[in-house]
Amino acid sequence: MDKPSRDNQPTSQTRMGVLSIEKRKYPRFSVELPLNYSRAEGKEILGGMVANASEGGLLVYLPERMEIGAFLKIEIFYVRGLELDTIKSVAKVVWCDLAARESWGEHRYGLQFQYIDQKDLSRLATLLKEVGN
Repeated sequence: MDKPSRDNQPTSQTRMGVLSIEKRKYPRFSVELPLNYSRAEGKEILGGMVANASEGGLLVYLPERMEIGAFLKIEIFYVRGLELDTIKSVAKVVWCDLAARESWGEHRYGLQFQYIDQKDLSRLATLLKEVGN
C-alpha cells in the first residue's frame, strides 16, 4: 500500500534493483570441455575443466591454487566430427575464486588469452558459434 506524502497524497513505492551491464568485449558461452595445462615455466601437466569460453578467455576449474598473474600453457580438447581436436594457447590468470569448490579440490579461475595462434583462434570461434546455435 502507498504511504501518504506530506500533503496526504499517496506516493508510489518504487523498487530499487541492480542493473548489470555486460562489459565484456566477447560474449561468453557455457561449455564443458577438458583441458590440460602447465605453468609456463613448469613441465608438469595437469588436467582441468573449462566451464565457459569466449574469444578473449576462459572460466576454468583447476585442481591447484594459483596466483593472479600466473601464466599457463593450455590445451583444450573437443570433438570435431569423429576426431578429437585441440586448441592451444598461453593464458594469464586474471581472477580467482578459491572458495568456489575448494572442498571438492577445485579452484575457479578467469583466464585471459595472452597468445593464441590465428588457426587456434579460428577453431575456437567456430566451436563457440556451434555451441551458441
